[in-house]
Amino acid sequence: MDYTEAVAYIERVPKFTKKNKPENTRELIRRIGRPERRMKVVHVAGTNGKGSVCAFLSSILTNAGRHTGLFTSPHLVDITERFEVDGEPIAHETFARAFTRVMQVTEEMVADGYAHPAYFELLFAAGLLIFEEAGVEYLILETGLGGRLDATNLVERPLCCVITSISLDHMEYLGDTVTAIAGEKAGIIKEGVPVVYDGRNPEAAAVIAARADAMCAKAVRYDASMSQILGKTDKSIDFLLNCGYDEKIKVTVPYLAPYQVVNSSLALLALRVIDPERIIRMEQAAEGIARTRWPGRMETVLPGVVLDGAHNADGIREFIRTLQGVQGSTMDGSEHLNGDTCVKADGKAREDVPRKVSILFSAVADKEYEKMIQEICEGVRLSSVVVTQVGGSRVVPAGQLADVFRRYTDAPVTAKADVREAFETALQLRGDGMLFCAGSLYLVGELKAILGEGKA
Repeated sequence: MDYTEAVAYIERVPKFTKKNKPENTRELIRRIGRPERRMKVVHVAGTNGKGSVCAFLSSILTNAGRHTGLFTSPHLVDITERFEVDGEPIAHETFARAFTRVMQVTEEMVADGYAHPAYFELLFAAGLLIFEEAGVEYLILETGLGGRLDATNLVERPLCCVITSISLDHMEYLGDTVTAIAGEKAGIIKEGVPVVYDGRNPEAAAVIAARADAMCAKAVRYDASMSQILGKTDKSIDFLLNCGYDEKIKVTVPYLAPYQVVNSSLALLALRVIDPERIIRMEQAAEGIARTRWPGRMETVLPGVVLDGAHNADGIREFIRTLQGVQGSTMDGSEHLNGDTCVKADGKAREDVPRKVSILFSAVADKEYEKMIQEICEGVRLSSVVVTQVGGSRVVPAGQLADVFRRYTDAPVTAKADVREAFETALQLRGDGMLFCAGSLYLVGELKAILGEGKA
């Protein structure tokens, strides 16, 4: 089976099978030899930010010379984005080789009366074979959906668990309250395995702390008082993290979104758990943070053009917060924000210049897109809006999204069904302001594909 055949097969899987009971997935992983038992696993769950925490941790460990695998989801353009070794996506041939082996095992299982593995289960199994073949020492493992019943939760004894921010999302599967969802995420906590968690939401924090206590697991809580923002540019934030025990470290996170301060802090706190002897110096870790690249999450892809995969209530709130932070002043790379004042490279304040913010937006039908749009329009001064449509069977027509925007903003709204045409229109309309593209990872993926055309 070559790469094209493997991808074609796995894209058909959701049409004839669905998520299975853990026992079925456990049998699949058993039959491929339980490769995760030969790796040092850091297991990460959460509603928002878990992919970013994984990316930060992978970059930290790789920068420190550790042989590191990274498993995340979803992919934006190419399925191999889900599997990185030492910071690089794997080759198509590597994926095809691993997937061929997984399919051999799948056929044996089905013949023995087991259910056919689902989409994510197949990718998880392929990933374990890929990382075993690469001989990685550390595996940074992101859950797919939830935690307690997720395929990745078959890892028996990780080095550390990390739980990022908890909010309402995938409520049809995980529950309709923060407490219920936190309970599902906290299901990754294992007996005696330390857990690092975002403790800013009291409801979620209480659930996670109780689960950690029940599992005799050391709990390391992050709260907002542990990080102090020192300065900002259009591309990064400088902050000071108090790691405890009078240890403080200055960090530059290469994103303009304040939530990445939280996510990079969680990664640094996790490092202290998995490296108690402090073999990896914090200076090395900070360098790893600064070198992190996480596509589609407040990613600057062109001067003044940012892609963000925000697609749920909490993600949109953080998206709005970021836009509010950058809208007040026009800065170049040599300037930063000190409070609401734009400070030049020579340290002198200059008069703020109102910033124009345009948005290219799309969303899929199972998201609360009207609420998302209302919050964006109420929270940000928009100079122009372009909407498009993505998501296949879950598509919301561009005209329908445009009608919603017109109910909440006086900014001109343009609807373009074709993503390429929408992007070109949004680039023209933004003028000398900034363009933010958000609302769906499908949109981000299509834009990444367009931007990547012609690149070898």
